[in-house]
Amino acid sequence: EVQLVESGGGGVQRGGSLTLSCEAAGFTFRTAIMSWVRQAPGKELEWVASINGGGTVPNYADSVKGRFTISRDNAKDTLYLQLNSLETEDTAMYYCARGGRPPASLSTIRRWFTAWGQGTQVTVSS
Repeated sequence: EVQLVESGGGGVQRGGSLTLSCEAAGFTFRTAIMSWVRQAPGKELEWVASINGGGTVPNYADSVKGRFTISRDNAKDTLYLQLNSLETEDTAMYYCARGGRPPASLSTIRRWFTAWGQGTQVTVSS
C-alpha cells in the first residue's frame, strides 16, 4: 500500500521558517518524481515544487522560487520542503504527492498525481 505521511507544519510569524517532511512507503521512492502541492483556504490546489528521483533537478513555482527548497533523502525514503521568508500568502495545507510538475493547461491538478499524503497545515501570521 502506498503511503505518504507529512509532518512539520505549524504556526509561524511572517518572515519565519519551517521544514516539512514526507515519509514514503509502499513504492520505490528513489525512482519517483515527487512534488509538494498546497491548498489555501477557498482556493484551488497549487503545485509548489518537484524533484526528480535522484534529487538533482528541483523545479519551483514562481511564487516560491528563491524562498522554498525541495530535497529528498532516498536512504530514508523521505521528501523535504524548507520554507524560508514565509509570507501570509503561504498559509495553506501542504501535501506531498507522487508525480512531477503538472501541465499548465490542466484545470485541476488533483488527478495528475498518483498518490497523496494527508497534508500538514502551515499558518503564517503577520
